Amino acid sequence: MGDQAKDVATKRTEPAGHPASRRTVLQAGAGLLAAGAAAAPVPALAQSAAASANDPELSRLLALPRILIKGGVVLTVDRQIGDFARADVLIEDGKIREVKPNIAVAADAAAVIDATNRIVIPGFVDTHSHSYQGLLRNILTNGVLNPDYNRDIQTTLTPAYSASDAYAGVLITALGLMDMGTTTIVDISQVSHTPEHSDACIHALKDSGIRAVYAYYRGAGAATQFPQDIRRIARTYFNSKDQLLTLALGTSPDAKLYTLAREVGVPAVLHANRLSDFLIELNRAGLLRAGDEYIHCTGLNDAAWRLIRDSGGRISLSVEIEMTMGQGLPAIQDALDHGVRPSLSSDHGATVAQDFFSVMRAVFTLQHLQYFQRAFAGEQNLPRRLSPRDMLEFATIEGARCAGLDSKVGTLTPGKEADILLLAADRISVWPLNNAPGAVVNLMNPSNVDTVMIAGKIKKWRGKLIAADVPQVLRLAADARDALLRRANFPMNLLG
Repeated sequence: MGDQAKDVATKRTEPAGHPASRRTVLQAGAGLLAAGAAAAPVPALAQSAAASANDPELSRLLALPRILIKGGVVLTVDRQIGDFARADVLIEDGKIREVKPNIAVAADAAAVIDATNRIVIPGFVDTHSHSYQGLLRNILTNGVLNPDYNRDIQTTLTPAYSASDAYAGVLITALGLMDMGTTTIVDISQVSHTPEHSDACIHALKDSGIRAVYAYYRGAGAATQFPQDIRRIARTYFNSKDQLLTLALGTSPDAKLYTLAREVGVPAVLHANRLSDFLIELNRAGLLRAGDEYIHCTGLNDAAWRLIRDSGGRISLSVEIEMTMGQGLPAIQDALDHGVRPSLSSDHGATVAQDFFSVMRAVFTLQHLQYFQRAFAGEQNLPRRLSPRDMLEFATIEGARCAGLDSKVGTLTPGKEADILLLAADRISVWPLNNAPGAVVNLMNPSNVDTVMIAGKIKKWRGKLIAADVPQVLRLAADARDALLRRANFPMNLLG
C-alpha cells in the first residue's frame, strides 16, 4: 500500500484441541527475543517429521536428497526449454537437475512424486507484501486508501504493534501465502518501530521457510532506528548469499534514502504513485540503479516510464488493491506500452485476498476490458491482448526479476533452485484439462495447490501445509490480534 485497544466485542473461537498459550508456542531454540519479540525458531514450525510419521511416502521425500516429479504437465516458463504435455523434473540437493520426458532414475536413488493429472509450474513470486498486516486480514472490508487505510491501518493500528505482534503477523502471512502457492515475497516492512521489531520480522520470515526479500522500511515512535539500522541488519542477517532471505531498503521520495541504498549495496523499493518529478530528480542525481523496484506506478508520465525502463528498474502492480482502494487506474497498459513487463503483487490482506490466482485474473480481465473499450470506441493500432501465458510469466519469472532472484528461481530451468508447485487438475471444477496455462490462470484457485516446494523442500503435501502446526499458528495470530486491538482501542466488527 502507498505511503501516503479495547476487548474485541465478539468472542473469538479458539482452534480445537490446541490450548497452548502464545508463550508456549513461542518458546524454543534461543528463547524469546528481548523486549517481547518472538522467538526463533517456533516449535510449531518444525513439524515435517511429525507430519511424515504416518506417511511413508512423505517421509521418503523429506529424507532423500533426490526427488523425481514424474509424469506431470510441465510449464517451465523458460522459453528456450519450452513446455511438456508429459515430462519429469529431477531435483537434486534442492536444485533442478533435469526437465524432460522419461528421466531414468534407479528406484532406490530418488523419492518419486507421481504428478499424473498435475500441472507443474514455478512458484509464484509476490513482489509487494506488507506481511506484518496478516493480523488485520479483511479488517478493512470496504475501505479506500484515503482516509480509511491511512487512518486505520497506518496511523492507528500499525503504531500499536509490539515486536511479537509483528512476528505473528509476518508469520501467518508468509505461511498463508505459501499455502496458496506463493514461494517468494518482497516484504515491505513498515513496522520498524524498534530494532527488536525489525529482528522479529526477519525471524518470522526465516522461521516460515519462505523465500523473501526483506525490504527494511520506516517505523513509528522515538525508538525507531530507520534508516541507519539497515547497516546492523545487513551485517547481522544478510552476510551470506546462500540463504533464502535477501535485503532491500524501502524508500520514500527522499534522495538521501537512495544514497544510503547505494552505499549499503541493496536495491531500493518505492511506492511510485504520481512521482514522475521525483524519478527525474533521482536520475539527475545519478541515483537510479538497475534492479530498483517501483510499486503501483499510477499517474507516471512518459519521461518517468522511460527512466524506469532505461535504468533497468522493475515494477510491481497490485491491481486488485489499486482498483478496490482508489489508487487510480492500474498501470498495466502504460507499462506494456513503454516496454516494461510487470511483476504482480497482493499488497496486503486487510481488504482483499492475497492469492495469486485472483491477482492474475484481475490483471487479465482489466487489460482485456481496456482493450475492448478502445476497440468499441473505434481506435486503431490496438495493443495485443494479454494471454494466460503472459499472466503466468508475470507471476513467476517477472516476479523473480523484480526481486533480483531470476538467476535462482522463476522458471523450471536446470541449475535453478527448486521452487515448484504441483497444481491439481483432476478436480470437478477444472476437469477435463484442455489448456494448461488457461486452466491455471482462468479456472484454478488456492484449493488446487497440491504440493509446494521451496529450494527442494516440501512445504505443502497433498493439499496440506506441513511447514507448520497450523492450529498453533492460528492461536498465535488470534492472540496477537486481540492484544493489538486492545492496545490500539480499535473495535472489530465481526458481522458488519
